[in-house]
Amino acid sequence: MEKIHRFLQPLEEWLYFPIFKIGDTQLTLWTIVYFLLLLVVLFAVAGRLRKILVERILIRTNLDAGARAAVGSITRYLVLLVGLLVVLQTVGIDLTTLNVIAGAVGIGIGFGLQNIASNFISGIIILFERPVKVGDRIEVGDVNGDVIEIGARATTVSTNDNIAIIIPNSKFITENVINWKHNDDKVRFRIPVGVAYGSDVRKVERVLLEVAAENESVLTQPAPSVLFTGFGDSSLNFSLLVWTRSMVHRRGSLISALNFAIDEKFRQHGIEIPFPQRDLHIRSSLPFNQ
Repeated sequence: MEKIHRFLQPLEEWLYFPIFKIGDTQLTLWTIVYFLLLLVVLFAVAGRLRKILVERILIRTNLDAGARAAVGSITRYLVLLVGLLVVLQTVGIDLTTLNVIAGAVGIGIGFGLQNIASNFISGIIILFERPVKVGDRIEVGDVNGDVIEIGARATTVSTNDNIAIIIPNSKFITENVINWKHNDDKVRFRIPVGVAYGSDVRKVERVLLEVAAENESVLTQPAPSVLFTGFGDSSLNFSLLVWTRSMVHRRGSLISALNFAIDEKFRQHGIEIPFPQRDLHIRSSLPFNQ
């Protein structure tokens, strides 16, 4: 037993060797190790609590997936904040002595961490105001995809090619964001169509409505409609307006399917889709005198 004590004594002295001092608190290597271990436990508990809350408790309510994710994230942040205060007190650090450190951190944020702070605050705003939420179809700049996660610093968007794009949260606050599912889960698409001059416009309208009615992804309420939008240089221009709920995330596939069907129907009914035409007039002139 004495040998073990002699062996552990240098280790104990090394662990409890004072490194620096914060106020009246002497920090040792053991204090730092203890603090890091408690942080690991705190993050694990906060993550587990969020998962239980979202996947087991809130799923029984009427909240949608986005609302459940927002509540879970906010709860996790609150647990981390309160837990961090408890951990600091547990390791013996007086919170009143952290004023100087807080001031230094504030200066650091002002000089070099403003983007991180901006993204974090923007993430909190997104979770509370919910301009976008998990499951929404959004467009930000050149990014078009589904929101799959809203984090403290960035939001993850998955494209139709299954590519995950990480977008800083501040972009959702400072830039224009198109949210296809913000107000409702159904969206109207426009399919422009041009037919040759001389075509029966009422027949064109009936055929376009038939195409919409035969597509199972197009909603019957609100009903599809056709607009005669104008007279083009080479065509009579129409727009087929259709509503969909199931194809909001696959807009290109729905438009492609309708275009295929329109071309096939027009061929069956003898409706011509024109191509640009120009009349060329050549004026003859007398040859120049040599």
